[in-house]
Amino acid sequence: MKMLGGLCVSESAVGALSSINYTHNPLFLCGFPVLREPIVAIAPRRRKRDRVITRSALSDGGGVVLDKEFEFKPSFDEYLKALETVKIGRDNNNDSDHSNNNARKKKTIKKIVQEEENGDGEVKENSRKGVPHKKSAFFQEDSRKDGFRQEIALEVVKKKQDKSTKSLTRKKSDSRESKFLDFERAAFKSLDYDDDVVDKPRISRVDMEERIQKLAKCLNGADIDMPEWKFSEMMRSAQIRFSDHSILRVVQILGKFENWRRVLQVIEWMQSRERFKSHRIRHIYTAALDALGKARRPVEALNLFRTMQEQMASYPDIVAYHCIAVTLGQAGHMKELFDVIDSMRSPPKKKFKTDFLEKWDPRLEPDVIVYNAVLNACVRRKKWEGAFWVLQQLSQQGQQPSIATYGLVMEVMLACGKYNLVHDFFKKVQKSYVPNALIYKVLVNTLWREGKTDEALMAVEEMEKRGIVGNAGLYYDLARCLCSAGRCHEALKQIDKICKVANKPLVVTYTGLIQACLDAGDIGNGAYIFNHMQKFCPPNLVTCNIMLKAFLDHGMFEEAKQLFLRLLENGNFIRHEEDYKVRVIPDIYSFNTMLDACALEQKWDDLEFVYAQMLKYGHHFNAKRHLRLILDARRAGKVELLETTWKHLVETGRIPPPLLVMEMFCTRLEQGDHTAAVSYLTNFASVESQVFSRKSWSKILIENGNRFGEGNVDELVNEARSILLSGNENPALHHLIESCREYLSMK
Repeated sequence: MKMLGGLCVSESAVGALSSINYTHNPLFLCGFPVLREPIVAIAPRRRKRDRVITRSALSDGGGVVLDKEFEFKPSFDEYLKALETVKIGRDNNNDSDHSNNNARKKKTIKKIVQEEENGDGEVKENSRKGVPHKKSAFFQEDSRKDGFRQEIALEVVKKKQDKSTKSLTRKKSDSRESKFLDFERAAFKSLDYDDDVVDKPRISRVDMEERIQKLAKCLNGADIDMPEWKFSEMMRSAQIRFSDHSILRVVQILGKFENWRRVLQVIEWMQSRERFKSHRIRHIYTAALDALGKARRPVEALNLFRTMQEQMASYPDIVAYHCIAVTLGQAGHMKELFDVIDSMRSPPKKKFKTDFLEKWDPRLEPDVIVYNAVLNACVRRKKWEGAFWVLQQLSQQGQQPSIATYGLVMEVMLACGKYNLVHDFFKKVQKSYVPNALIYKVLVNTLWREGKTDEALMAVEEMEKRGIVGNAGLYYDLARCLCSAGRCHEALKQIDKICKVANKPLVVTYTGLIQACLDAGDIGNGAYIFNHMQKFCPPNLVTCNIMLKAFLDHGMFEEAKQLFLRLLENGNFIRHEEDYKVRVIPDIYSFNTMLDACALEQKWDDLEFVYAQMLKYGHHFNAKRHLRLILDARRAGKVELLETTWKHLVETGRIPPPLLVMEMFCTRLEQGDHTAAVSYLTNFASVESQVFSRKSWSKILIENGNRFGEGNVDELVNEARSILLSGNENPALHHLIESCREYLSMK
């Protein structure tokens, strides 16, 4: 290479220039000759520009780019860039594998350098990296630079190897880290950094949704008290790339299952994962609020709502305010609901960094949904002042209350007993709207409470003349109003209207009418409706228990007994699970109701029969409920009932209560079986119980002295003394002997 006029020209070009005849031309003041043929010149080497530029000294002094271009070998920076893109293997647990990988990388680098040094002028391409290299005839690389570049490349690889070795050492030294933590981290790693993602098939949305559904079902069916590590492993084993969408779907599905505990566990698990940075965490929290609201968990929902207010990304929006307001309103928490409204109108208590959102203002004004939630809370708490507060707020905002808001206000007044205000608001509704079925329902209930049955009928007739179709609740309340007035025949006519618009079973309607008659003290009409309903639908267990209790409360023991026997007969026809849909058998409430009635009527034979049937149907002895009945029956001479209970407790492996043990002791002593009587004390007497204290024994001997006799008491003392001499140190026996001696000394 030689410099010619500031240009870098090859030696062959210089030779060509010397053989050309030229003359000086005034156009070229700088002394350049007029060339008849183009001169091949190489431009100075520039970064990121690999072209050979030629200029032609024409008569007009212009320069053109030759039609032929040449590529240089990559620059030194490009060498480093190519070497840095060499894939560095990940850390392996085996040190030998790690060293083999390092050796393999060194060979690869050496091979690249050798290919660059090849001077054959052909294109050399690295098959692994796809980086082309070409040897040009116009350019030769200095061998010292090649060696320097190779050293630099080896230094880069060595640094990456040292970094990988340190990472491997750090992972091995941390022995407390669980095995599934690596998998859990991989679940939150972005796809942009997943090296082997190109080797894995892409998961479709349908497959991902199926995995999410399967995970939610597994979480719903798993034990709620599972430890945190087991829960984490279950989440990891689902093979789901956890993101905003996937966690949101899991929370929504668990909300449909009404598994609010599992929803909170998912939220806590998400909060504890620092690797999971959600961009739509507000939506996840809102879905959790909705799930807690459907499960009627206001306390948990309020705690979660407070957590949302701690972060800017999760700060509640209008949807979250709707969820928490409806939840608190349904639960009747008025104070907490007003606090939520205050926070809704106020700026956040916590200062957030709003560098990019200088005008961010989360303050909102309550809307109709929030105000209706307040009205629901007023209905629960019977706070009619809250209804006026809602109307005042709407008036300040210049909003006209909707017809639904008026309906809730009227319900508040009805719950608070403000019947005159209900009529006043009904007139206001008529001025602005056409009253709907909800408004008329509240009006009918008000007239029912006031005892104005005819006015209630006239109000419904007026509604129907306007072309308004009432709902099932309206006709149901009207029918109950008629039953309370003793007009059950007119009430039954409303059932036809109820059937046209009702979604609930017909047996529920009949049961409500029966209960309305019973609340009015009309057992006759209640029994009439009960018999009438059996022509159209069989009564369920609730209906039968209501009638059973009604018969007994009104002194109709025989009617109650006949109904109970019919229930027992249904048990003889139960063969399959489907038979329970048409046959009703008594439950523990039915048996307890009849046992109490038999004891109250002192019908001990019937009590013994009912008690035996109760045990036959699989219900167990309850000491708090049945012990008093058994002891009363024993005093009435029903020893068999006592024996049956004792046998039942022994067969089921239950510990008999102390009073039952004492009664069995007295029964055996009265029968003269002293050995059996003492065996009850040695086997079942509790030391901690006061029933077997000395004072208690003295009281029993005095009250039952006529039953036992002096001879039985003497033989009892001898039997108890022989047991003590055999080595059985039972405190109950000591107390018994001392009380017996004191009792005999008084005779």
